[in-house]
Amino acid sequence: MSLIATSLFRSWRRGLLLALWVLASAPAVAAEPLRLNTGVGAPYIQADGKGFLDLLVPEIFRRLGLPAEAVGYVASERAMINANNGLDDGIAMRIKGLEAAYPNLLRVDEKIIDNDFVAYSIHHNFPTTGFETLRPHQVGYIVGWKVFEAKLDASYSVTRVQDADQLFKLLGNDRASVVLFERWQGNWLIRQRGLPAKLLLPPLVSTEMYMYLHVKHAHLVEPAASALRAAKADGTYRRIFERSLAILEAR
Repeated sequence: MSLIATSLFRSWRRGLLLALWVLASAPAVAAEPLRLNTGVGAPYIQADGKGFLDLLVPEIFRRLGLPAEAVGYVASERAMINANNGLDDGIAMRIKGLEAAYPNLLRVDEKIIDNDFVAYSIHHNFPTTGFETLRPHQVGYIVGWKVFEAKLDASYSVTRVQDADQLFKLLGNDRASVVLFERWQGNWLIRQRGLPAKLLLPPLVSTEMYMYLHVKHAHLVEPAASALRAAKADGTYRRIFERSLAILEAR
């Protein structure tokens, strides 16, 4: 080998060794957490990070060796579109069958929770064994909540409002004797407002809720289901539920 060739080879080798040393010395870049979105608010998602989904979503993926977080959207439809388009990695909690309308989403086949739709009242306490039990009462609910619209026809006395704030003002001001809402968000709002309202049981409707992942994470669907089942089996799920939801149960 000529002197020039030998010198060039040694320079190339020194450069290669230096590059390898730099790569080996550089701190590992932390993986970006998976983002699973939702359109629900407190107590599922909370500013202090102690909501039900705040705690459960990271726990499920921690068992798979992956960081993950639940993020809240004000607009529920935007959350689903972003997940379906892959801008987010999935949806933390939604009804079964969502994949029919959003084909890029794959359901994790172990339910997250039962979503209970219930009644609240300040002056009445009766078993809500069906929508017929509401007929003697002035009932309030939010416009667009199909779960109630489908059941309360013109024979019921109904007031419809735009949001949860108006709904519970309606109850607090005695402009409705019964209001209909989702159980855990309702319990949260009652506590926040200091309303002396009672949760009426049993739930009028109960719906199973599931997690969804974008198709780019298809390999995680079955492991995530197994991790959620394991969390239920070893008591972790129960502890998260009690810390974030059960403590809010209306009395």
